[in-house]
Amino acid sequence: MLDTAARRLIDPPLNRMGAVLALRGVSADAVTLVGLALGLLSAGLIALGESLVALLPLLASRLADGLDGAVARASRGTDFGGYLDITSDFLFYGAVPLAFVLSDPAGNGAAGAFLLASFYFNGASFLGFAILAAKSGIETDAQGVKSLYYSDGLLEGTETILFFVALCVFPFWFAPLASIFGALCFLTGVLRVVAARRVFADRGV
Repeated sequence: MLDTAARRLIDPPLNRMGAVLALRGVSADAVTLVGLALGLLSAGLIALGESLVALLPLLASRLADGLDGAVARASRGTDFGGYLDITSDFLFYGAVPLAFVLSDPAGNGAAGAFLLASFYFNGASFLGFAILAAKSGIETDAQGVKSLYYSDGLLEGTETILFFVALCVFPFWFAPLASIFGALCFLTGVLRVVAARRVFADRGV
């Protein structure tokens, strides 16, 4: 819901940084992998009970996640690069809730499982929509230039990062926050399925 507005603010500086990195021979895939490593480092710190310390690599990983696209636009983006980016994002999104569960299995286990199930469903609805959009030749640049179709939703990347930041600052609120966010993720997925039916129901195989 907030991604389009956020893009208008962050894309200009990211594009400038991306152009500098591209000129220096840094590849978009390398930036993606650095971002993933930082995200997994953040998850590891959370699992060890250091959620506030984990904020720095978490935010740095999301900076890299935006920067890899800017590098790709300034050089030569590839389909594999887009695939690596979305796969890395999904791994990161799953690692953070898992880390909170590992940090307190008894207190966070049920809410963490609910949250991960909602991410699974929401991610499937997102990727399925992108596949059908590509098959039908439907494109959008509302979320910036992407290698696959980004369908909007109630919860998007910006909201997820804000949620992760809140969890790191208030880890003792994980269970209620995860339950609320998970419910909204399920709603986002359902709304995307409804939208897919409206857009694709009359299209042939």
